[in-house]
Amino acid sequence: MRRDRVLTLLEQVAAGNLEIDAALRQLDAAPLEEIGVATVDTHRALRQGYPEVVFGEGKTPEQIVAICERLAAHGDGFLVTRVAPDGQAALRARFPAVDINPLGRTVLLRRSAGAAASADAGRRPVAPLARTVAVVTAGTSDLPVAEECAVTLAAIGIPVARITDVGVAGIHRILARRETLADAAVVIVIAGMDGALPSVVGGLVRCPVIAVPTSIGYGAAFGGLAPLLTMLNSCAAGVTVCNIDNGFGAAVAASRILEAGQGA
Repeated sequence: MRRDRVLTLLEQVAAGNLEIDAALRQLDAAPLEEIGVATVDTHRALRQGYPEVVFGEGKTPEQIVAICERLAAHGDGFLVTRVAPDGQAALRARFPAVDINPLGRTVLLRRSAGAAASADAGRRPVAPLARTVAVVTAGTSDLPVAEECAVTLAAIGIPVARITDVGVAGIHRILARRETLADAAVVIVIAGMDGALPSVVGGLVRCPVIAVPTSIGYGAAFGGLAPLLTMLNSCAAGVTVCNIDNGFGAAVAASRILEAGQGA
């Protein structure tokens, strides 16, 4: 259950428009649900602002569906990352309304209209974010990680600007996108091989820069270790580095930076 839904319930009780017992029935679900294959954290959205995200890699389609059924029952939808094609098909069969991103290997079920309307009832509208998070890739081969990142940002409700294939082998390409970079609230730079692009971007912008190394590259890239070390040793001040191929983690980090800036 999201924080805004809980706040709405409390406001309705305080105003005398909702009986205490009725509010309790909506709140009394245990914060953890044991379903055999997993322990589902149903109160994560209340603590952190967004529901638990399911890591699909290593799980069977049946396990993924079982977990997602419990998350969806609370009206907050779900996001699954690293989903293989058979898992994507199983989720589509069970939840026809899901959005599947085959390149990013994500499956998203958006929050139900009823839950959103209930949470928004009687509340003053919140202005949407005026600035975007720019998701920048050094090469086209980095797009799977970038798409996981972009889908996660969109699921949280953050506008995304994609800047694709602007690596340092043709430095004029990133320089040509300086206006888009300048308009971003956070820039996430995703690169494999030499991993040099985050340092370039870090020297061009004043906003936070999050670097994500990818496992793309020839043998001496060591499955992403070489770009990871390059990014950790960046000469551009303040570049923050995520784990190899962790587009999801970068997106969540960006969302928390934005929330902190808004006083959330």
